[in-house]
Amino acid sequence: MATPDTGTIRLVCLPYAGAGASFYRPWTALTGDALEIVALQLPGRERLIDEEPYRDVHLAVDGLLAQLRDRLGDAGGRVALFGHSLGAVLAYELAHRLAAEPGVELGVEPVHLFVSGSPAPGQGRAGRATGLSDDEFLARVGEFAGYRHPAFDDPEMRELLLPALRADVEMHENHIPSTQLPLDIPLTVLRGQEDELVGHDDAVSWSKATGRDFAYVELPGGHMYLTEAAPDLVRVIVSKLPTS
Repeated sequence: MATPDTGTIRLVCLPYAGAGASFYRPWTALTGDALEIVALQLPGRERLIDEEPYRDVHLAVDGLLAQLRDRLGDAGGRVALFGHSLGAVLAYELAHRLAAEPGVELGVEPVHLFVSGSPAPGQGRAGRATGLSDDEFLARVGEFAGYRHPAFDDPEMRELLLPALRADVEMHENHIPSTQLPLDIPLTVLRGQEDELVGHDDAVSWSKATGRDFAYVELPGGHMYLTEAAPDLVRVIVSKLPTS
């Protein structure tokens, strides 16, 4: 069994619906020496575009755990986890898995969970997009995000990207938590001040997901605030992590 070191904390980043690991690439320049960014990739996009996307959160976490094992090797060490929207529930389930046997085997010590843009596990949301026609689906997702990516206006790009987005939304909307037990690590929930999809009460409901310190932070912007407020978001994350 590897022994966790006390060096630089790795921030394990999970993508929101339709996104790939490359979204987090610019964060490396924002963190400096404070954090090492470890962005995990879901199938069906970017370099894994030819692989079948997951439609179940727990199967996705199986794959993400194996990917994290490959990325860390024998290094082990302290990790924090961050996820936005779908990524929030993936990060939550991965944190639970790391707190159990796989984390011990990896020599990994989870030290903080950061969740953004999602109701707490099991809360769900009133509007659903799963099962709608392509046009209705994209319109509903656009309502959720407050933004429609121009790639979906190109027929070829739409055909290429839509399967992964549909699978991701289905995963998030059908997620059933693996446990009701609270995590034994601090948890910070983040939300865009103008987010019309995830309200204040939805966000603070995450307080039940931890038995340790809980913090709630709002940043300027709507549901996709992190696309514009990445520097502020990274500063919040760094400020919440242990310094020794």
